[in-house]
Amino acid sequence: MKRPEWSLVQYRVDDSEKLSVGVSVGGSVVPGPPGTEGLSLMEVLGRWDSLVPLLREWVPAASDVIAEARLAPPLTYPGKVLCAGANYWDHCAEMGVEPPDELGDPFFFLKPPTTTVTGPGDPVPLPSYQGARVDWEAELAVVIGRTGRDLPAEQALDHVAGYLAANDISARDRLTAPKPVGKPFTYDWVGHKGQDGFCPLGPGIVPAWLIPDPQNLRIRLSVNGVVKQDSSTAQMMVPIHEVVAAASRLTRLEPGDVILTGTPAGVGAPRGEFLTAGDEVVVEIERIGRLENPVVAS
Repeated sequence: MKRPEWSLVQYRVDDSEKLSVGVSVGGSVVPGPPGTEGLSLMEVLGRWDSLVPLLREWVPAASDVIAEARLAPPLTYPGKVLCAGANYWDHCAEMGVEPPDELGDPFFFLKPPTTTVTGPGDPVPLPSYQGARVDWEAELAVVIGRTGRDLPAEQALDHVAGYLAANDISARDRLTAPKPVGKPFTYDWVGHKGQDGFCPLGPGIVPAWLIPDPQNLRIRLSVNGVVKQDSSTAQMMVPIHEVVAAASRLTRLEPGDVILTGTPAGVGAPRGEFLTAGDEVVVEIERIGRLENPVVAS
C-alpha cells in the first residue's frame, strides 16, 4: 500500500514517559513541525486553524530521524470517541442485516476514551472472564479540528483535521446483557465495545488535505498474516461528511474528538472466529498507514 506523505504522531524516547509531537515519514519519526514544540497532539488540534497555514507549507526533513522514538497513542486523550455502527453495505450483508429502504442517520455509540484508546504496538487485552468472544473491526477514523454543532453536510469536512486507522475491538458475547433488569435494557454496548484497550488508533493523524478523497481508500485487516477484511471506504452506506454532520446534531464536536466511520465485511463473528492470546492484528488503510497490535491475556 502507498505510504502517507506524512502523519502527525506522538512518541517517547527510550524509557521516558514524556510525550512529544513528531512526524512519521517514510516509516521513521522526525521532529514535529514549527509551532508544535512542547505541545501534545490534543493541544496542536486545539490550535489547528492557526497552524494549518504553516503545516500546509512545511516539508518534513527525512534526514532528521529520531532513532530512539517509540510511537505512543496519537491522542491522549480525545474528549469523545463516537462510533458509527453498521455503516458498510458488505458488512450488513455478512451480518444478515437487511439494508433499509431509505437511509437515515447512522447508529452511534461511544467508547470511553481514556481506557479504550491505545496506540501502535500496544496490547489488546482479552477480558478475564470465561467465554469472551473478541472480534476485530478495521475502521477509518476521523479527527475533528474545529468546533461545530448542527453542521450542514456540505460544510462538515471543513471541521475535519485528518484521519487515522482504528480497530473497533468488540466483545460479541456482551452485545446482550446476561441478566438484564428488563426488556428495554437488553443491550450492553459498554460491555460490547467499551472494555479496556478496545480502541487502538494510529499510527498518526494524516492531515485532511493529504487525503483528497477519503471515500475511495482501500481498507484491510489481517490476523497473523491472514487477510480477513479487504474492502474500500467506497462501501460506506452513509458517507463521511454525512456521518460527521449527523454526529454534530447529537453533540458538539470539539478539536481532538474522534469519529469511527464503520467497518467493512470480514469480521470474525459470522464465521465463528475470534481473537486469542498471541494473535497479531494489523489494520492497513491506503494513504493512512499501518496499525499493529498484539492480543494478550488479561
